Amino acid sequence: MRCGKMAAPQPPPAAGAPGSWGGVRRRCQRLLYWVPVLFISSILCWSYYAYVTQLCLLTMTNIGEKVVCLVAYHIFFMLFVWSYWKTIFTLPMNPSKEFHLSYSDKESLEREPRGESQQEVLRRAAKDLPIYTRTMSGAIRYCDRCHLVKPDRCHHCSVCDKCILKMDHHCPWCVVNNCVGFSNYKFFLLFLAYSLVYCLFIAATDLQYFIKFWTNGLPDTQAKFHIMFLFFAAAMFSVSLSSLFGYHCWLVSKNKSTLEVFRAPIFRHRTDKNGFSLGFSKNLRQVFGDEKKYWLLPVFSSLGDGCSFPTCLVNQDPEQASTPGGLNSTSKNENHLFPAKPLRDSQSHLLTDTPSWSETGARAEKGKVGMNNPALTMENET
Repeated sequence: MRCGKMAAPQPPPAAGAPGSWGGVRRRCQRLLYWVPVLFISSILCWSYYAYVTQLCLLTMTNIGEKVVCLVAYHIFFMLFVWSYWKTIFTLPMNPSKEFHLSYSDKESLEREPRGESQQEVLRRAAKDLPIYTRTMSGAIRYCDRCHLVKPDRCHHCSVCDKCILKMDHHCPWCVVNNCVGFSNYKFFLLFLAYSLVYCLFIAATDLQYFIKFWTNGLPDTQAKFHIMFLFFAAAMFSVSLSSLFGYHCWLVSKNKSTLEVFRAPIFRHRTDKNGFSLGFSKNLRQVFGDEKKYWLLPVFSSLGDGCSFPTCLVNQDPEQASTPGGLNSTSKNENHLFPAKPLRDSQSHLLTDTPSWSETGARAEKGKVGMNNPALTMENET
C-alpha cells in the first residue's frame, strides 16, 4: 500500500469459505436455540384459547364458576408469563472490573512461563479480592478466555462465552434459552413455581369436564378435543415440573447450584459440599431477599452482588488482606465468620445472627485443622 492511499476493500468471503460457513452455522444454531421457546409459547397461547374460550365461555354454564375460574386463571397466567419473560431476557451478570487482570498483569502472565512467576502474578492480582475457592490442585481460579480471576461460584459458560456469576446451568435446548445464574435464578424458580401452579389449576378445574366428555355426558362438540387434550397436557407438564421444581427447592435450601452438586466447591483448606450453606432461613433469604413482599413477584431482590458470598468455612489467609476494622480478628489458626474483604451490607447481616452458626458447628471444628495454604499453580477451569 502506497503512503496516502487507502487499501482496497477486501471482497467478502465466498459462500463456501470456512469463515462464511462458520458464521452461518453459528447463526443457525442461535435460531435453533429459540425453537423450544417458540414451542412453549405456542403451547401457552393454545392453552389460553382452549381454557378461556372453549372451557370457560362455551362449556361452563354456571356464571359464578365462570367468573372464579377466569379471574384465578388470569392471575396465574400473568405471573407465569411475567416470570418466564424475566428468566429469558434478564442478562446474566459478569464479574466486576476488580476481578479483571490489569493490562500489565495480563502481559506478565503471557510473558512468563508456567510456574512460580505466573503464580506470583495471580497471587498479586487476587491479594485484595474476596475469593476463597480454589481449583483441585489448589490454584487460584483463573479464566484465560475472559482474563480474570474468577469470583467464588463463578464459572465460564461455553455457550455465552463469558464468565457468569453464580452460574447454575445453561442448556441450549432449555425452554428459557438463557444462562441461569445470580441475576435471574429467582426468576427461574418463580417460573417453575408458577408454571406448576398454572398446570395444576388447569388440570383441577378441567377434570370434571374431561370426565363428562370421556363418558359422553356432554354433547360431542369442537370443545371436546380442546378440553380433553388440555387436561392431558396440563397433567403431563405437572409431573415433569414438580420434579424439577422440587430439585431446585432442595438446591435453595442447601445453598447450592446445579454445578456445585456435580463438583463440590474446593476451599483453601478442603472440599466442602455444604461450604456456602448458612441454614435454611438464611439460604432462602440469599435468593429471595429480606423483604417478603417481593418474594412472590418476579422482581430482583436477591442479596449481595454475586461476586462474594458469606460462608462459615472462611479462614484467614496470609495472602489476603487483613480483617477489616471493627470486626473481631482471630489468629491464623482459628475460624472467623467474616471474609477478609467486607461484604455488602445485604450479605454481611447474614453473618451476625450467632445461633445460625450452631447449625454448622461440627463443620467449623473440622475446619481448624490443615490451614496451610496449598502451593498455588495456575490452572484454567470452566
